[in-house]
Amino acid sequence: EVQLVESGGGLVQAGGSLRLSCAASGFTFGDSVIGWFRQAPGKEREGISCIRRSDGKTTYADSAKGRFTISSDNAKNTVYLQMNSLKPEDTAVYYCAAQVNMIVLVTLSQGWYDYWGQGTQVTVSS
Repeated sequence: EVQLVESGGGLVQAGGSLRLSCAASGFTFGDSVIGWFRQAPGKEREGISCIRRSDGKTTYADSAKGRFTISSDNAKNTVYLQMNSLKPEDTAVYYCAAQVNMIVLVTLSQGWYDYWGQGTQVTVSS
């Protein structure tokens, strides 16, 4: 059974940093894509960044470019999201999700993702 477990959320002041972790289990950490998404209160869930394990190709939403960095430690089956220069508008529940398939795409389109974690809360105070 595929499982994704997020950790690393918390309360941070504006301008601060957090590193989120997504620990994956239950599938061969081969050619897969792990993505980070977030959902703020009253808003739709949006894609932040994703990474393809086979070649490390990444993509970022405009809101994340220059501030967030996604990385993968394949030996640990863990994907990280380093978030710097956090803003109050980054406050949301952050989810990781996985594409585990014969064909995977480096995309933030949520329909491509088969598995989702439970989320971790990030709160940025002003």
